[in-house]
Amino acid sequence: MTEMTQKIKELDGKQLYYSFLAGAQRIFEQQKLLNKINVFPVADADTGTNLASTMRSIMDAIIPTDNLKQTAVAMADAALSGARGNSGIIFAQFLYGFSNELSSAQTLDIKSFAESMKKAVAYAYDAIANPVEGTILTVIKEWAEHLDMIKDRIDDFIKLLVEAYNKALESLAATTKKLEVLAKAHVVDAGAKGFVFFLEGIKDFFTLGQPMTAITAHADQSASEQVEAQHDVITFRYCTEALINGQNLDSKKLRSILEHSGDSLVVAGSRTKLRVHIHTDYPIEVMSQLQRFGEITYQKVDDMIFQNNILLERLSDVALMTDSTSDLPKELTDRYQIHVVPLNLHFGETYFLDRLTINPEKFYERLEQSDISPTTSQPSLKDFQNKFEYLSTHYKNIFGIHLSSGLSGTFGHSEIAGREVSARTGKPVKVFDSKVLSGALGLLLVRAARALEKGMQADELSSKIMEWIPKAGIRVSVQTLKYIIRSGRVSPMKSFIGRTLDLKPIISLDKQGKAMLNSKSFTEKSCSRKVIRDFERIVRKNKIWEYTITHADNLETANFYASEMERLTGKKPLYLDHASPVLVSNTGPGMVCVSYLLE
Repeated sequence: MTEMTQKIKELDGKQLYYSFLAGAQRIFEQQKLLNKINVFPVADADTGTNLASTMRSIMDAIIPTDNLKQTAVAMADAALSGARGNSGIIFAQFLYGFSNELSSAQTLDIKSFAESMKKAVAYAYDAIANPVEGTILTVIKEWAEHLDMIKDRIDDFIKLLVEAYNKALESLAATTKKLEVLAKAHVVDAGAKGFVFFLEGIKDFFTLGQPMTAITAHADQSASEQVEAQHDVITFRYCTEALINGQNLDSKKLRSILEHSGDSLVVAGSRTKLRVHIHTDYPIEVMSQLQRFGEITYQKVDDMIFQNNILLERLSDVALMTDSTSDLPKELTDRYQIHVVPLNLHFGETYFLDRLTINPEKFYERLEQSDISPTTSQPSLKDFQNKFEYLSTHYKNIFGIHLSSGLSGTFGHSEIAGREVSARTGKPVKVFDSKVLSGALGLLLVRAARALEKGMQADELSSKIMEWIPKAGIRVSVQTLKYIIRSGRVSPMKSFIGRTLDLKPIISLDKQGKAMLNSKSFTEKSCSRKVIRDFERIVRKNKIWEYTITHADNLETANFYASEMERLTGKKPLYLDHASPVLVSNTGPGMVCVSYLLE
C-alpha cells in the first residue's frame, strides 16, 4: 500500500470504529507474544488472550454509525461488558472515560480528541485500588499527555498519531526499569506492550490507507521475544472477575468492601454497570459480596498457579480440556494439567460457575433454603472461544472431551468454538463427545493424560480416545425421580411410573449417551444391591481399568459401593468425591454414581 498524503482534520464514528478494529487486529496477531511476556502482576500467561477477548467484544457487538459520540459510547459499553483480565478492564475503563468526556458532536477534531483522551486517564487510575507505575497505566498516561502537549501545533490526525505513537514506544521501553519483576525477566510490561500494539494498528490504518472493512481475528503463532520467567510467589491464587448490572452502583463502596479480600483490585464502569477484577483465595465469598450490589451477569475464575505451571512446567504439547461435569478432583486436574470449563448453575436470576463460585456444601445449603429450583446451562460460545484462544498460544494440539451431547449442548458449543479458533490460529482442535458424564468422563481424561505421560502422540491418542469412549459407563442410584423428571431427561411414561410407585431408580446411559431407566427398587438398599449385581456381571466378562464414585451428600452409600467394588475389582476407586452441583441439580440430593472405564 502507498502512504496517504491527504490530511485528516476530523474523525467520524466509522473512522474511529474501523481504526480501533485495526488496533485490535494487531493485538490478535501478537497475543501469543503478549502471553509469553506476561509476568506482572502474576505470571499467568494470559494477557494477550484477555486483551484479544476484550477487543473481540467490540468487534462482535458494534455496528458503527457516522456519529462519533454514539459509536464511542457503544464501543465503551461493549468493551466493558467483554473485558477480561487486569489490562483488559483498565483499557475498557479508559475507553469508557474517553466516551464519557466526548461532546455530542458528529465528528471529533484534534483538540477535542487529545483533551478527551487526557481526561480519560483519570478514569483508568480511579478504577484501580493500588495503581502501579511501569504498567499499561503509565503508557496510557504518558501517551495521552503527549497528545495534549502537541495538539496545538499539529493539524493532521495522521501526524498526531505517528508522533504520539513514538512517545508510547519510549514509555513502553521504560517500563522495564520501573518494575523489578520486569527487569528480572528482561521484558516490558505485557499490558503496556498490548496497548502499544493497539496504537500501532491505528497508526498504520491511517498512514497506509487501510480500507474500512471488517477485521479478521487472526492470531499469529510466532513469539520471538525471549523471557526468563521467574517462579515468583503467587500471593492469591484465583483471578476473579464479574460484571454487575444495577441502579446507582457505588464503585467506591464496593472497592472498600473488597479491598481486604485480595489484591490487584479493579472496579471499572458506571452507575449501572460495573466490571470487577480481583486476585483472591476466596472467589465464592467475593461473589457472595457482589450479589448484594446488583445482578451478576458474568463471572470468571482463573487459577493463576495452574496457569503459571502451564507456562513454566507444561507436561505436554497436547492440551486436554473438559467441562465441570467430569467431577475430577482439583488434585487430579492439577496433577495432569487438565483444563476445565465450568457449566452454569442458576437459582432464579442468581447464577454461579460450577465448582468455582459455588461448591457442593454451599449448593446443598442454598438448595435447602431456597424456594427456587436450580437450573443449569452450558458454557457460552464465548467461554469456549476464550479457552481455546488461550490454549492455542501454549499448545500444539488441543483435545476437548465433554459430557454427552444427548444430555447437554456443551459439546456442540465447544465443537463450534474449536473450529473457529482452529481456523484463526492454525492449531489443530479436536472435540470429542464422550457419551457419558461424571466420573466416566473424568476417567477418559485421566487415561488420555497418562497416555501422554508415556509419550503417546496426538494422532494416536485421538484414535485411542475413540476406542475408549464406548468402554466408559455409569450407574447412578437416585433417591427420587423428581429432579430427573423436571430436567426432562427420562421419558414421560417412565417418569409417570416412577411417580406412581415411588421407586428408587437406577439410571445409566445408552449408546447415544442419553439417560435411560436401567432398573428400579422400592428401597435404597435394594437399589444398591442391584447396582453391585450389575457390576458382578460386568467384571465376569471385562476387566475394569479404573472406577470412581461420586455422590450428592450420601457418603454412607458411596462407601458401601467403594467396599463392594474393591471386592469385585481388587482395587480402590481412583477417587471418591462429591458430584458437581450442576449434576446434583438434575438428579437430586442422595444420588450416588459409580463410573467405570474398561481395559
